[in-house]
Amino acid sequence: MHKLGLLGLLLCSHMLVAQHSLDRQGHRGARGLMPENTIPAMKKALDLGVQTLELDVVISKDKQVVVSHDTYMASDFILKPDGTPILASEQKDINLYQLTYAEIKKFDVGSKPHPQFPQQQKFTTYKPLLAVLIDSVETYAKAKGLPQPQYNIEIKSTPASDNKYHPEPKEFVDLVMKICQQKKLGKRLTIQSFDVRPLQLIHNQFPDVTLSYLTANPKTLAENLAVLGFVPPVYSPYYKTVTGDLVKACHNQQMRIVPWTVNTKAEIDEMVKLGVDGIISDYPNLF
Repeated sequence: MHKLGLLGLLLCSHMLVAQHSLDRQGHRGARGLMPENTIPAMKKALDLGVQTLELDVVISKDKQVVVSHDTYMASDFILKPDGTPILASEQKDINLYQLTYAEIKKFDVGSKPHPQFPQQQKFTTYKPLLAVLIDSVETYAKAKGLPQPQYNIEIKSTPASDNKYHPEPKEFVDLVMKICQQKKLGKRLTIQSFDVRPLQLIHNQFPDVTLSYLTANPKTLAENLAVLGFVPPVYSPYYKTVTGDLVKACHNQQMRIVPWTVNTKAEIDEMVKLGVDGIISDYPNLF
């Protein structure tokens, strides 16, 4: 009986350690609950206990680093400065790289109900500058007695969009890294991208920065790493491509594996059982 009790305690202890070590990441802050990539979304994620704030950055016409997933004003949840809706047919013409940040900030990204996220709280808000978001989040965490968060920042670029929706990789990387260095994020910073070019640049220019390679394709791990050209600290695949063998293969190469975007409790539990190191979710309340 004593041995069984001891075994139970050890098992519970192991489960608690495994749960504690999971890197809980709030996708675009807490997109399922708050307007995405906004300061309120990041604060909500911190309140829910995430360790890492996942967010995206683009570049404005006046070379400001703006927190936004899309390089244009998406019609499904953004309103024009006069409060009128954006048509799907015109959304990609409202190009953030062709707008100054002063113009970008006038668009309302929080009032229109998002068709995919009915639980989102709705209120008027805007796309923030990366520097302002970091300052706001750091101040909030300190005031609430919360740990200073990690940041997982995605560079949104593609070869086809160079000089149209964003600058070329070197300029993009330089602009983003300048802010991250000014804010002294240090080891709390991860840069991620589907585009291997910014990752390759940072790997060479800023070797101490943690990099995460995002994937969403049927290629093998070896094939994807061959495209990247090096083994990054983090591999971040679409969660439906994750298997036990993939987890083991990543760990065999000393890579952490952090799948995206895992949005149900059952799927989160399944990823944990497979042994992933972190999870990116729109619903950090499910962790």
